Amino acid sequence: MEKYNEVITELIKFRDERDWKQFHDSKNLALAISIEAAELNEVFLWKKDNEVENVSTDKIKEELADILSFSFLLAEKHNLDIFQIVLDKVKRNAEKYPVDKARGTAKKYDEL
Repeated sequence: MEKYNEVITELIKFRDERDWKQFHDSKNLALAISIEAAELNEVFLWKKDNEVENVSTDKIKEELADILSFSFLLAEKHNLDIFQIVLDKVKRNAEKYPVDKARGTAKKYDEL
C-alpha cells in the first residue's frame, strides 16, 4: 500500500503542477485508458504467433504505465481501493468460472 500511495502522490503532483485536473473528469480518464490500451495493442499488431512474446518490453512498459496511471487516477477520483476492487472481481469471476468447468478452456461463463 505504501508504494501505491507513493505512485498516487506522484501522479497527482505531476497532474497538479500542470493544471491538468480540469481535464481529468471520469469520462476523459476512461477514454484515456481505452486509447492507451489501443496503443498497447498496437505493439502486438501484425506480429506472427512466434513474434508476439518477443516484442519490446520497453514499449509494453510504456503503454502499461499510461494505462495504469489513468486507471489509478480514475480510482482515486472515486475513492476506490484498487486492491479491493480487483479482489472483489476475482471472487465474482471464481463464481462465474468454477475450476471444474473452466479449467483449460477460454469459453465465456455462459457457455460452460
